[in-house]
Amino acid sequence: MPYSKYSRLLAFAAFLFMLALIGGKARGKSGVPESYAPPNDAPNPYQTVHGWAQFPDGRKWGSTAGVGIAPDGNIWAYDRCGANACDASTLNPILEFDPSGKLLKSFGAGIFVMPHGFYVDRKGNVWVTDAMGKEGKGQQVIEFSPDGKVLRRLGKAGVAGDGPDAFNQPAGVAVAKNGDIFVADGHTPTCGSSRIVKFSKDGKFIKAFGHKGDGPEDLMCPHSLAFDSKGRLFVADRNHNRVVILDQDGKFLGAWKQFGRPSGLFIDKRDILYCMDSESTAAVNRGFRRGLTIGSA
Repeated sequence: MPYSKYSRLLAFAAFLFMLALIGGKARGKSGVPESYAPPNDAPNPYQTVHGWAQFPDGRKWGSTAGVGIAPDGNIWAYDRCGANACDASTLNPILEFDPSGKLLKSFGAGIFVMPHGFYVDRKGNVWVTDAMGKEGKGQQVIEFSPDGKVLRRLGKAGVAGDGPDAFNQPAGVAVAKNGDIFVADGHTPTCGSSRIVKFSKDGKFIKAFGHKGDGPEDLMCPHSLAFDSKGRLFVADRNHNRVVILDQDGKFLGAWKQFGRPSGLFIDKRDILYCMDSESTAAVNRGFRRGLTIGSA
């Protein structure tokens, strides 16, 4: 798909599902911890498109904080079942749209407590984390085929833990080029163990790195993950108001604060970093605005 069309799709989806204002363009030196004032005065080439997604049954959006672009250009999202959780709902939370906003399919009813992290891999498979556990469901990462078949489950259903086979509020997931799976583990309010868990492409535990703390290389509520073209792992270290850059073995490479308080990350084929800030206020991360900040990875 041409880059310009790819960017428009991403922008449409980000604005629709995150309900945010544009922040502007940010720049930083790769691998060097730096902090800048929020560059909210940069030009804004994008437009918000209201009413883009079409629900033929009149269904209303609930909390919708995950979106991904499939290899065929279609747009995947999840909706927390018209509310902010799915444990008591019969609605399908996982949704596929074509670029015009037409709903193509939906699935996932009865599987999740609170779908959270979202990722579409190079094969078109859809990965979703469930950040809560209740009555034998949740606290897992689930991989689906594009037609809704469950291909894989990581973690113990409904069981919180910080060992090699359990999660404590998994918030984000991403898959590296070689197929290794990375999970950001530790959501609010407790932030869990605030670690990154790495699995092989066949789902075997490799290692966990990072831990909860306020040191320069610690994490606090890692919320989203993304890879750049070099294979570096970008982490939305939300409660530290920064983006952390690691190698795939967990080595700390740097941290950037000029992208705000990150909830969602996406890096495109040209290493453009899209960072969604959904939490900055006058009281939290003062001086930054909620919105989408776009810059170089």
